[in-house]
Amino acid sequence: MATPVKKTPQRHGFKTNEHIVYPAHGVGQIVAIEEREVAGHKLELVVITFEKDKMTLRVPTAKIASVGMRKLSDTETVEKALATVRGRARIKRTMWSRRAQEYEAKINSGDLIAIAEVVRDLYRADSQPEQSYSERQLYEAALDRMAREIAVVHEVSETEAVREIEAQLAKSPRRTTAVKTAEADEEAEDEVAEEAEEQDEAA
Repeated sequence: MATPVKKTPQRHGFKTNEHIVYPAHGVGQIVAIEEREVAGHKLELVVITFEKDKMTLRVPTAKIASVGMRKLSDTETVEKALATVRGRARIKRTMWSRRAQEYEAKINSGDLIAIAEVVRDLYRADSQPEQSYSERQLYEAALDRMAREIAVVHEVSETEAVREIEAQLAKSPRRTTAVKTAEADEEAEDEVAEEAEEQDEAA
């Protein structure tokens, strides 16, 4: 049985009440750093709450580096991320399933610039073709992660942070109709290829 031994205010440069980024879940807040005894061994745990997800996580301090937990980005990194979303979208000519995996890996990397790249690449203006369901899901996940971190760094609400990101996206160079058509054709080809792959696997 685990017995709480003592609480400590700071470990590995992280302290109680500090906001941090946990790659798999985004921005959380350290509510305690505990030392417990488990089966005769002392174990130090960082207790993190993710208010929006109504979730609490206990991370052994020994695993902080391996899980990629980090401090919030500084204002310079936030500005770089906002500049990233203003850039031109870079869409690889690979199958959507592969691109989706890459986007998901970027979102879960915890790297604010990589997350900003996903927001930039999956953004669609009102004048552009609508996103597919899976594109929309990934876009919203990336936007949510980015907005949460910017909100804490800039000390604004998440809604204001989303507005800030969208204002930068509105300044980005839009893709031409020819490129949009090529993308639509490419996605149709992807779907056909994916269906063929599934049929091969089923056979």
